[in-house]
Amino acid sequence: MPSLSAGSAAPALKGLKQPATVRWIPPLRLEGAWQMAIDEHLLDRALADPSAGPSFRLYRWSRPTVSLGYHQRIVPPHWRTLAAQGLIDLVRRPTGGRAVLHGQDLSYALIWPAAPGSRRQAYGQACGWLCRAFADLGLPLRFGHQAPSRDRASCFATSTAADLVHHDGSKRIGSAQLWRKGALLQHGSILINPQRELWRTLFLEDPPTLAPLRIGTAAFEDLLERSASRCLPLAQGPVQLVSQSLLAGEWRAIGGAMARYRIHRGSGSID
Repeated sequence: MPSLSAGSAAPALKGLKQPATVRWIPPLRLEGAWQMAIDEHLLDRALADPSAGPSFRLYRWSRPTVSLGYHQRIVPPHWRTLAAQGLIDLVRRPTGGRAVLHGQDLSYALIWPAAPGSRRQAYGQACGWLCRAFADLGLPLRFGHQAPSRDRASCFATSTAADLVHHDGSKRIGSAQLWRKGALLQHGSILINPQRELWRTLFLEDPPTLAPLRIGTAAFEDLLERSASRCLPLAQGPVQLVSQSLLAGEWRAIGGAMARYRIHRGSGSID
């Protein structure tokens, strides 16, 4: 289903309830601090203006970037070295979880103003559109079942109930949440073609071995958008993704906040 442009509306059919609308932010390829600032801005906007409603977006990273979970305070020295050499950027997420290498993945963010109170229930409902999309590709997913571990630096080293794995246990998608006054930001990383050498250098282990998608980048993003319009858990039935780019005032607010997500290179813990 193609997105509608901002301000447009589907013709009303008498007697039929119109689908709930969700703000669709067109895909952006930016450095990591911008992407994290955008996600948290959308959450704060939903809290400040109840009429804003939910938001959803897909995005990519302009440079190889390691994002650390909010509570992941220690940065290994060799990550600092790689950052100083200009080989990676380091950012911290507003959400929890462990570190993710971005660059050859596709990220998503869902802002859900009235999410169910249970984290497990929210993950289950918020990931349905992903399960639907990969089922359509013939690559079904299920939730992981391992306990979270702080002993492993990489998000993709374990598969918890927040993660989606294939039948052989290989982890395709890692997700994390930030709850604020009953509203939810859930974002995650969809692995497509992991950077194997850089992954080994960072995490001292191989990335998951994943089946190829057998679909081009643009077609994959279109599939995810269609799946989201059918399966996002924001209404009883399909939702309408209404395309609305970030406004000038939003960009100013986001730019003013992005420094808090950058990790400086000088010490062994997050500044």
